[in-house]
Amino acid sequence: MRDHISIGCSPTDEECAQLGSEDYYERARKECIHFISLIRKVCGPEPELSTAQLKIKSNPHDFGDYLDVVCYFDDDDQLGMDYAFHVERNTPETWDEKEGTKIFVPR
Repeated sequence: MRDHISIGCSPTDEECAQLGSEDYYERARKECIHFISLIRKVCGPEPELSTAQLKIKSNPHDFGDYLDVVCYFDDDDQLGMDYAFHVERNTPETWDEKEGTKIFVPR
Protein backbone atom coordinates (compact mmCIF):
# COMPACT_ATOMS: atom_id res chain seq x y z
CA MET A 1 0.00 0.00 0.00
CA ARG A 2 1.25 3.50 -0.85
CA ASP A 3 2.17 5.60 2.18
CA HIS A 4 4.21 8.72 2.92
CA ILE A 5 6.11 10.55 5.63
CA SER A 6 5.92 14.33 5.92
CA ILE A 7 9.40 15.87 5.93
CA GLY A 8 8.54 19.58 6.14
CA CYS A 9 8.60 22.59 3.86
CA SER A 10 12.15 23.80 4.57
CA PRO A 11 15.10 23.03 6.85
CA THR A 12 14.00 23.04 10.49
CA ASP A 13 16.14 26.01 11.60
CA GLU A 14 15.20 28.26 8.67
CA GLU A 15 12.34 30.65 7.95
CA CYS A 16 9.79 29.54 5.38
CA ALA A 17 6.88 30.97 3.41
CA GLN A 18 3.87 31.42 5.67
CA LEU A 19 0.43 30.24 4.61
CA GLY A 20 -1.76 33.26 3.87
CA SER A 21 1.15 35.55 3.02
CA GLU A 22 1.45 37.29 -0.33
CA ASP A 23 2.62 34.94 -3.13
CA TYR A 24 2.61 32.00 -0.67
CA TYR A 25 2.19 29.25 -3.26
CA GLU A 26 4.90 30.51 -5.60
CA ARG A 27 7.39 31.03 -2.75
CA ALA A 28 6.47 27.78 -0.99
CA ARG A 29 6.79 25.73 -4.20
CA LYS A 30 10.26 27.20 -4.85
CA GLU A 31 11.31 26.46 -1.26
CA CYS A 32 10.04 22.88 -1.48
CA ILE A 33 11.87 22.28 -4.78
CA HIS A 34 15.08 23.65 -3.26
CA PHE A 35 14.52 21.58 -0.10
CA ILE A 36 14.13 18.35 -2.09
CA SER A 37 17.41 19.13 -3.86
CA LEU A 38 19.12 19.76 -0.52
CA ILE A 39 17.76 16.52 0.98
CA ARG A 40 19.14 14.57 -1.99
CA LYS A 41 22.55 16.26 -1.60
CA VAL A 42 22.73 15.68 2.16
CA CYS A 43 21.02 12.27 2.51
CA GLY A 44 21.54 10.90 -0.99
CA PRO A 45 18.97 10.34 -3.73
CA GLU A 46 16.08 7.93 -3.50
CA PRO A 47 17.50 4.39 -3.85
CA GLU A 48 17.24 2.79 -7.27
CA LEU A 49 14.83 -0.14 -7.39
CA SER A 50 12.84 1.29 -4.49
CA THR A 51 9.46 3.01 -4.43
CA ALA A 52 10.79 5.99 -2.43
CA GLN A 53 10.01 9.36 -4.02
CA LEU A 54 10.52 12.86 -2.63
CA LYS A 55 7.60 15.01 -3.82
CA ILE A 56 5.67 18.16 -3.01
CA LYS A 57 2.24 17.51 -1.50
CA SER A 58 -0.62 19.95 -1.03
CA ASN A 59 -2.43 19.57 2.29
CA PRO A 60 -5.78 21.06 3.33
CA HIS A 61 -5.85 23.43 6.31
CA ASP A 62 -8.46 25.77 7.80
CA PHE A 63 -6.60 28.76 6.35
CA GLY A 64 -6.01 27.21 2.91
CA ASP A 65 -3.90 24.47 1.40
CA TYR A 66 -0.23 24.40 2.35
CA LEU A 67 2.71 22.73 0.60
CA ASP A 68 4.99 20.17 2.20
CA VAL A 69 7.80 17.85 1.11
CA VAL A 70 6.92 14.20 1.64
CA CYS A 71 8.63 10.92 0.95
CA TYR A 72 6.27 8.42 -0.67
CA PHE A 73 6.95 4.68 -0.47
CA ASP A 74 5.11 1.36 -0.65
CA ASP A 75 4.80 -0.26 2.76
CA ASP A 76 5.92 -3.61 1.32
CA ASP A 77 9.18 -2.01 0.09
CA GLN A 78 11.62 -2.15 3.01
CA LEU A 79 14.32 -0.21 1.14
CA GLY A 80 11.94 2.63 0.29
CA MET A 81 10.57 2.70 3.83
CA ASP A 82 14.09 2.72 5.32
CA TYR A 83 15.05 5.66 3.09
CA ALA A 84 11.92 7.61 4.07
CA PHE A 85 12.61 7.12 7.79
CA HIS A 86 16.29 7.97 7.29
CA VAL A 87 15.35 11.27 5.65
CA GLU A 88 12.84 12.01 8.42
CA ARG A 89 15.52 11.42 11.10
CA ASN A 90 18.25 13.31 9.21
CA THR A 91 16.38 16.21 7.66
CA PRO A 92 18.75 19.13 6.98
CA GLU A 93 18.48 21.82 9.65
CA THR A 94 19.85 24.74 7.58
CA TRP A 95 20.15 25.66 3.91
CA ASP A 96 23.95 25.44 4.34
CA GLU A 97 24.04 21.81 5.47
CA LYS A 98 27.09 20.06 4.05
CA GLU A 99 26.66 17.77 1.05
CA GLY A 100 26.87 14.06 1.82
CA THR A 101 26.95 14.43 5.62
CA LYS A 102 23.97 12.15 6.29
CA ILE A 103 24.07 9.70 3.38
CA PHE A 104 21.60 6.84 3.43
CA VAL A 105 23.31 3.45 3.51
CA PRO A 106 20.96 0.48 2.91
CA ARG A 107 21.24 -2.34 5.42
